[in-house]
Amino acid sequence: MGDNPASALIDPQLLERLVRERVDAILDERLEAKLEALRASRTPSMTIIATKGTLDWAYPPFILASTAAALGWDVAVFFTFYGLELLRKDLSGLRVSPLGNPAMPMKMPFGPDWLRSMRWNIPNAMQAIIPGFEAFATTMMKQTIQNKGVAQVAELRSACVEADVKLIGCQMTVDLFGYSHEDFIAEVKEYVGAATFLPMARDADVSLFI
Repeated sequence: MGDNPASALIDPQLLERLVRERVDAILDERLEAKLEALRASRTPSMTIIATKGTLDWAYPPFILASTAAALGWDVAVFFTFYGLELLRKDLSGLRVSPLGNPAMPMKMPFGPDWLRSMRWNIPNAMQAIIPGFEAFATTMMKQTIQNKGVAQVAELRSACVEADVKLIGCQMTVDLFGYSHEDFIAEVKEYVGAATFLPMARDADVSLFI
């Protein structure tokens, strides 16, 4: 009479399988919740490779880096080849090169509305032989930046420094071009080679080449 007739009808193997499936389901739910919590708490990261040293190409890496840092991301920018110009103490030498750039030259930043609305489509061959055309284009770009109230390159770089963006110089390029570390701002975190930077780019959530 002590035996339970209902339990006698349950297959022990079936009961074991049901219990195992339920335990597995609970573990899966807890694991997914834990992984989601880890993903939510993880700080996003971004690396940028900056290779160009002209006035117009100085803006993308600093704008993207400072914006990502403002969002709380970990950001590192690797300046290599001509991109090293963006780390120099004096940025007044940054210029715009219209040659090979189909978007250049820009519209005039001064004068009456009809003049400002015109786009001066000057062929590259003509630009190459006009004396001082590059200096003229640089002046126009600087005036446009000022007219539109856009931050100067030095200001954007300072914003990156204040936001703890890691500014990294390419040591191979420093050696190649005969620079010294004293040519660059003191806030450059380190000078490394590609073998050191590539693992950082591999592990980043976003990696950009500019």
